[in-house]
Amino acid sequence: MKVRASLETKASPEQVVAAFTDFTDRRPDIWPALDRKQYKVHELGDTWAHVTEGSPKPQVWARERYDWSGPGTIAWTVEESNFCKAPSGITVRVDGTEGGGSHLEVDWERTPSNFKWTLILGSMKMMMPKVLAKNWSRALDAYAADS
Repeated sequence: MKVRASLETKASPEQVVAAFTDFTDRRPDIWPALDRKQYKVHELGDTWAHVTEGSPKPQVWARERYDWSGPGTIAWTVEESNFCKAPSGITVRVDGTEGGGSHLEVDWERTPSNFKWTLILGSMKMMMPKVLAKNWSRALDAYAADS
């Protein structure tokens, strides 16, 4: 399933990259949909991370490899998951706006792992761009306000 979303945030491009690449214990506070119990950093490099993340509703988890080696781009790819097949992933491209904030273009691509998840993800496809934009804008605006 492929979804494309766009969103605006008050966070600067640097703050957006910092929020997406903060792999400290603070990460579930930045991204409230993450389940603190499932969050685990396996390895961390200068421009990459290997982590397990998930959410309680719906109960999903994925072991993913993040990469932010390209300017203004953060991508993460599934290696193992209970709801989607590898190499599903997400790519976020960040550009600055005139007001000092950021514009994000998000390509969200998940290949469901079974029929159950095909139905669940399929039912979410229409609302996913709006829900993603709303939740991520809220989290990034809060991050910018705290920085």
